[in-house]
Amino acid sequence: MEENPASESRHTTSGPPPFERFVDAINLRISRAPFFGVIIVALALWALSKPLWSSTTKWELALHTGSAILSLLLLVLLENAGRRGQEAAQEKLNVIAEALSDLMAHQAADSEDLRASVRRLREAVGLEQRH
Repeated sequence: MEENPASESRHTTSGPPPFERFVDAINLRISRAPFFGVIIVALALWALSKPLWSSTTKWELALHTGSAILSLLLLVLLENAGRRGQEAAQEKLNVIAEALSDLMAHQAADSEDLRASVRRLREAVGLEQRH
């Protein structure tokens, strides 16, 4: 079975690289209710700051620019965390399927149907690599 990036990082002794640790820390914090509260407070502060701006256009531009930058950064971080989670889940499924196919192959001495199932299962283990 070929190893994917998730399995390669699992086999290293030094742990995940700094960027992945950063993504995990950010993901842990923004996926909880307090982050939603922080966003609500930031929006309230923005709304209350309207009298401090010289024009409504600049006041609105500040919100749009800030929210666009924050959205882009969060999208990239969350996509990275999701991709790594999918790779880890796929690796687990591959290991389970490989173990099952080995067990089935061991028991398939008298059954052509079971041998055919073993072949299909082993072909399917690499399926995500072909797509």
